[in-house]
Amino acid sequence: MPSPSAATRSPALHGRDTEQDALLRLLDAARGGSGGAAILRGARGTGKTALLDLAAAHASGTGTGDTGHAGSTNGPGTGDTGHASGPGHASGTGHVNGTGGFVVLRVRGTEAESHLPYAGLHGLLRPIADRLPALPPAQAEALTRALELGAADGGLALPAAVLNLLAATGGPVLACVDDVHHLDAPSREALFFAARRLAGEPVALLFGTDDGDGATVPDDIPAFELGALDEEAARRLAGDLVPGLADDVRASLLEIAHGNPLAIGELAGSLSPEQISGAVAPPGTLPRSGRLWRAYADRLARLPGETADVLLLLAADPDLETVTLAGAAEPACALSALEPAERAGVIVHVADGDGDGDGDRYDFREPAMRTVVYAGASLARRRAAHRLLAGLLRHDHQRLRRAWHRAAAMDGPAESLADELASAAAAAGSHGGHPAAFLAFERAAELTAHGDVKAARLAAAANRAWHAGLPRRARSLLTRLQSLTISEEVRSQAELIRGSLELRSGKAGSAGDDLLAAAESLLDRDRGQAVRVLIRAGEASYMAGDNPRYLDIARWAATLRRPDDPAATQLMFEYLAGTAATFDGRHREAADPLRRVLELAPSVRTPSVLVWAGVASLLLGDDAQATRLCGRAVETARARGAVSTVPQVLEFMIHAELWMGRYASITASAVEGLRLAQERGRPNSAGQHLGWLALTAAVEGDEETCAIRAASAIELAGAHGVCVAGALGNWALAHLDLAAGRHADAAKRLRTTARADGTNGHLVMRVMSTPLFVEASARTGDRERAGEALRVLDRWVGSTRSPDRRALAARCHALLAAPGDAEDHFRAALDLHHQGFSEFETARTQLLFGSALRRNRRPGAAREHLHSALETFERSGARLWAEQARTELRGAGEAVRSHRPRATAKLTAQQYQIARIVADGATNREVAARLFLSPRTVEHHLRNIFAKLDIRSRVELVRLMS
Repeated sequence: MPSPSAATRSPALHGRDTEQDALLRLLDAARGGSGGAAILRGARGTGKTALLDLAAAHASGTGTGDTGHAGSTNGPGTGDTGHASGPGHASGTGHVNGTGGFVVLRVRGTEAESHLPYAGLHGLLRPIADRLPALPPAQAEALTRALELGAADGGLALPAAVLNLLAATGGPVLACVDDVHHLDAPSREALFFAARRLAGEPVALLFGTDDGDGATVPDDIPAFELGALDEEAARRLAGDLVPGLADDVRASLLEIAHGNPLAIGELAGSLSPEQISGAVAPPGTLPRSGRLWRAYADRLARLPGETADVLLLLAADPDLETVTLAGAAEPACALSALEPAERAGVIVHVADGDGDGDGDRYDFREPAMRTVVYAGASLARRRAAHRLLAGLLRHDHQRLRRAWHRAAAMDGPAESLADELASAAAAAGSHGGHPAAFLAFERAAELTAHGDVKAARLAAAANRAWHAGLPRRARSLLTRLQSLTISEEVRSQAELIRGSLELRSGKAGSAGDDLLAAAESLLDRDRGQAVRVLIRAGEASYMAGDNPRYLDIARWAATLRRPDDPAATQLMFEYLAGTAATFDGRHREAADPLRRVLELAPSVRTPSVLVWAGVASLLLGDDAQATRLCGRAVETARARGAVSTVPQVLEFMIHAELWMGRYASITASAVEGLRLAQERGRPNSAGQHLGWLALTAAVEGDEETCAIRAASAIELAGAHGVCVAGALGNWALAHLDLAAGRHADAAKRLRTTARADGTNGHLVMRVMSTPLFVEASARTGDRERAGEALRVLDRWVGSTRSPDRRALAARCHALLAAPGDAEDHFRAALDLHHQGFSEFETARTQLLFGSALRRNRRPGAAREHLHSALETFERSGARLWAEQARTELRGAGEAVRSHRPRATAKLTAQQYQIARIVADGATNREVAARLFLSPRTVEHHLRNIFAKLDIRSRVELVRLMS
């Protein structure tokens, strides 16, 4: 059965690749004379109607149509209820033999006609009723009687007539039955009868049904469960609907929508310009005027009053355990009151993961319904629910939730409630449950009258919002401090938070100013914290490429040292001294403080210290230890709920992985870092991860992906003053130029990383990219600049014991050596490579050595190194480097065949890799998981693959790849 071209999918149907492919394959099968049926089952707004629209548009030859999740008048943006004939009744439409060759029939069930026998068949089959005379007389009579009188005698005549009429149109037929759970039962059963017998018939029959409505659908018809969109698809949909939407505003919307496409669309459509920019808090509930709110409210209104009261308790506390809930309606049983909601599919029982029963709870089947239950209740009912919950939560671990409910119920004097809530929030730490700590502090501030205490609580709320990945919410909370009279202590806290916000999501230069001011104000009150803030200020200078300022910070820190400093403070001073000496080229002087960092690290167990120890290991040339330490830092951060710090930790882990040549690991780390940075509102870290991903694409020879990622990194670097990201982007493009033989372009790009004018220049990136720069400069005859760069690299490499780094330096010396001396340097480089980790750089040295041997008319010796290089490049997917190795082998007198089919020569390395995996039968989601890409990126590549190869289906791709 032919598979659909990637180009036939609707780009607006995010997260539904599997379902789209299945429906399009079903249509292809019906076109070929042997169709089938499928059921699309899911909650309201999950995209059932949009998928039916897609199938109808494809069958009628009108393209994918406007079938977006939330933007189409016919998609789930209207609650999965619309179609071309308009809402409100079980009527149908037909489109006969359009350019797609199909007869398209559609009907939608509605409760108003569910009691009318055969109303559904009447709506669906009326456009082809003129074909009734083609049926056997008994069948024609039975179906005519059903359609005109709503009556039938039973038996096989009627359902057989439905099947035969669908097959009697003279061409392929698509019949779409939306909201089949609202169709009258006789129509439904007749259509299910036909659906089971479509093999050998040119008919595709599709059903859409809500889950949780008690609808009876057969289990012998293939069904697709449309769940919530995954996080990435939901983010893309929100981004498509509101371009430029602030990250933390999007995060707030997605938290309410819980992956429901219609909810995302309605929330996005309700935003004001101020909310889009993040200046005003986003909505906290679904819009009351929306279809989803009305549908949920109508469904809830049918439940008994006592059931609604218990549902309000569940809505008010998402973490409410069943054992706690059971006592909520004493002497009656709250669980009994929930039975009508469970039967109606409103709630589901969630079993405890460890089996002890303590975590058993009930949850809403459609999570977006929670806000409707809560916001739809009166203030008096909500306060009563909170008061009841506060009385039920008696354990110590429930302290924050109890204080939250007491505050929501206003169950006491406001100041007392505020003190209790703030104390509980401070004690909870990063608990990750309900309520979020920043909300608790914010509510405590609202209940506080005293200016300084109120300000301190707003500052704490801002700090927690920042760590929760909501930078704009944090800035909004800090802005509220401006109207208050605050103490110097609170002012310094605000400066620290503001500096941290700038460091991760603002201007790196401004971050340094704010952090230095915060450090100075903290010195007298909290010296250890002040030194920690100095390290952050140094990090801001590092990110901005401002090396002189970093050295100034380290010199200031050195004047603050005391002999009696605790181990944690000593470690921070040693870290600043060692990194500053390294950045100043005093590598041997840097070794002692860096080793001291490693000695002190075991006594201070925090993610930051593990990262600093990892950096010390990197500068000392111990990449394996740096990788282990950074890995432990990631695990520790996750265990402590500090997920927002993971992107920064991964940046340093990638440094170590780069020296070890582990490009697959770099890709995995950078993909995770980019995702978390985007989710947590940390664009400055996102820019660096984009740069690393551009570099891995350059290694693979994927010019298109490299250019896109590098441009994004460079653009972000310019907007935020994060020169390290811009330098990474230029490094990636230079690698691509060198791999493609554009040596002058590569050298020019790499010279930009040496600038000290704040335009993508960066000392560390310059030193790390020196091997590329030396190679490019040597090829263009600029040996003087190459020699200057190599002398800087030599000073650092000579202070380490890293065989990988020393091998690269030896290779550079070989490239700049006199003809008679180069071979010794190459052989020394290869000896060092074999002691290290990087297979890729070993292959690069073998390629350069083999090329030199070939030019010296020693083809036999050259082929040995070139073969080894080619094997590594092909294994690594380094397309352009592999082609260089093949060219050199041909020059050495050996005929070398391409490792891929000739027809795929137009594809980039990544496109070829994707084509090969797809040809093996993988879905887009499976390809994305294997290659650490998004499904959207895979689909983009597939469209280009099909266009370049001039094919239309996956079957053709399989044939071509074989």
